[in-house]
Amino acid sequence: MQAIIDLAKANGGLVTTSQVVGAGIPRARISDMVRAGELERVQRGVYCLADAWEDEFLATQLRFPKGIFSDGTALFLHGYTDRTPLYLTMTFPRSYRATKVRESGVEVRTCADEVLDLGLATVRTSYGNEVRAYDLERTLCDVVRGRRVVDVQVVNPAMRQYVRNSARDVQKLLGYARALGVEKKIRNYLEVLL
Repeated sequence: MQAIIDLAKANGGLVTTSQVVGAGIPRARISDMVRAGELERVQRGVYCLADAWEDEFLATQLRFPKGIFSDGTALFLHGYTDRTPLYLTMTFPRSYRATKVRESGVEVRTCADEVLDLGLATVRTSYGNEVRAYDLERTLCDVVRGRRVVDVQVVNPAMRQYVRNSARDVQKLLGYARALGVEKKIRNYLEVLL
């Protein structure tokens, strides 16, 4: 049981069934620890130490490791919106069967393999855990190119904050916009704000 606790502590208080089995520990030990109150089930196959705060972002990343946090979720992780996402959004390869992801309540986006890793970064959650998300420039492009009507109450403040940021990289933003087919929309925002 101590080995499972050590695995969880190394992962921000979370551990997955596959990590336990991969370490050569019988999966039955997880059930024993849940019954004893030492672990709590967070999601299917993901468990949290009873005395740890649950990090929903890390738990979802552990459950669906091929996913990349994107759109409004990534915007929130970057601190460019104060709106806590009602549901998490992740991007997957088009070939990925995302039925279980959708059933878990995660909004699924897909994209072509050529641009899947464009802007891939590691971002810290509010609990200090690292998760995979798109960088800020890719996130802004994704939010602007969303399938639904662009929520100006989210995009406009984020774009304003971006142009005020001294660390902005407008060339990278325009390069991503070109690759993702939203260069005209991004240029319109930049022309108004710069």
